[in-house]
Order: sequence, then C-alpha cells, then structure tokens
Amino acid sequence: MKDLIDDIERWRSNGQRVVLARVVTVEGSGPRDPGAAMAINEAGEVVGSVSGGCVEGAVVSEALEVMESGRPRLCTFGYSDDEAFAVGLTCGGTIRVFLDRLD
Repeated sequence: MKDLIDDIERWRSNGQRVVLARVVTVEGSGPRDPGAAMAINEAGEVVGSVSGGCVEGAVVSEALEVMESGRPRLCTFGYSDDEAFAVGLTCGGTIRVFLDRLD
C-alpha cells in the first residue's frame, strides 16, 4: 500500500477519481496475499497489483464501474469461475478483491 500513496495523492491532487482494490481473502493457492493492493484512476492508469497480472484487466473493468456508480464491490476470481479462468487465474485458488472509490 505504501508504494501506491504517491501516485494516489498525485492523481487526486489533479482532480482524478481513484478506486482502491485490495485482496481481502485467498482460498487455496493464490498469486498474492490478503492486503495486496492496486489503485486505478479514471483514465485507467494502474499502480500496484492484486494478482501479479492474472486478473488485473478484469479488476480495472470492475474499478471503472465502481468509479461511476460510487458503490463498493466485492469480486471473486477463482479457477472454477469461467471469467477468472478466461483472464488467467489458473493457480487453482480463489481470491476476493474489494473495490471502493476514494472520496
């Protein structure tokens, strides 16, 4: 999280909206531990990582929806989940990512 703060502050000082995505649970084998975080601005720029690259694209899409709606969201990605498999989460586990807009 400390690695993200400078970018988040810069984006917000420029008037950009920002969503923070954090891994909240991992079941089985997962690419990152709970607490792993990434931030996404309204231009789709990303800092940090919640999965080492396997589901980041899907998380960015979810983040942009959270940014527009203002409603937080809990997303689940796992090996048996067709969408997660399609975006590359093949480690055999399940991760849950919480996304919330920073207001």
